[in-house]
Amino acid sequence: MTPEQRYLFDINGYLSLPNVLSDSELAAARAAIDRYMVTPDDELPEGFSRSDDGKFYANGFAFDKALESLIFHPTLWPIIKEFTHDRPAFSRGTLLIDSHRHEPTRLHCAREDFGWQSTRYDTREDRIFCDDFVIFPYFDDVFPGDGGLLVVPGSHKAAFARPPSLFNGGVTAELEDLPVGVVNVTPRAGDVVVMTEMLAHGTLQWKPKDRLRRTLVLRYRPQFKGQAAVPEVLYDRLSPQTIDLMAPAHYTHVKEIVKEDVVRLT
Repeated sequence: MTPEQRYLFDINGYLSLPNVLSDSELAAARAAIDRYMVTPDDELPEGFSRSDDGKFYANGFAFDKALESLIFHPTLWPIIKEFTHDRPAFSRGTLLIDSHRHEPTRLHCAREDFGWQSTRYDTREDRIFCDDFVIFPYFDDVFPGDGGLLVVPGSHKAAFARPPSLFNGGVTAELEDLPVGVVNVTPRAGDVVVMTEMLAHGTLQWKPKDRLRRTLVLRYRPQFKGQAAVPEVLYDRLSPQTIDLMAPAHYTHVKEIVKEDVVRLT
């Protein structure tokens, strides 16, 4: 990570990285997403499915190599390694399709949902350690007023529980203006958002009726914190590098893939 990235993530709990995907990477990813979206349910390969409301597409990262390769994107790989103290594991990756028909989500975070002991954030040896974080590559533009991702910057370091009445109880759908302290993140296509699950976050209603908000939800943890939630039926279509990254391992083990500065799928 650069010193600038490290500082901004430490004070905010998230990073919005511009222009991470090249034009060719973005085009290939969009084409793969389009194929997933138009494939009828009964023609989807085993391991792939969509929610009844069409918002969540299971295991979207594995649908095409153009999407799977984003797990190791060279701009993101140093961040992944640092956050896990060089003990990374990929947990799962869902394709999210947000339209004006879908309900927004209230503010939430891992600490509020699962307890303070569920997730850890620390800084040691001039590096950040974060044992539950998400990477969101964006495939469509988000403009101010569109809706989409909400965050409460700095909340990952909160020493006190969020009062139930604060931020309208976490429900922003009925508000004309965002409460002070809540920020709407508006990435453009090709940008990437990196966020700790300790950060209070949610979504605003997606307003455009002629555009979608399409992102991958790529989840990472240290290799010693649980197994990947990817069905075994998908392993045959995944590259060895991805399978290696998903594998659980001991605290002291260093995976060979971590020693690579650039990971290329085979």
